[in-house]
Amino acid sequence: MNLSIALFGITREIVGSSVLQLDVPEGQSVDGLLTQLRQHYPALGQLSSLAVAVNNEYAEPTDRLHERDDVALIPPVSGG
Repeated sequence: MNLSIALFGITREIVGSSVLQLDVPEGQSVDGLLTQLRQHYPALGQLSSLAVAVNNEYAEPTDRLHERDDVALIPPVSGG
């Protein structure tokens, strides 16, 4: 299945785009998606944390993804 993944902050810089189109197996877990992304973009594995939102809610690693899900990678945030 094809997913459209929104990227923000440092994840956008690592990938070089604000949106990534990625083919993943049907029913891929969030954790499986992160593993696949880290294989393609090893610098993502160096981030201190990386959250995934699916349909505007934080996702658990075991959550399953579907073709039309709205997926976003949320990098660590700092500021003050």
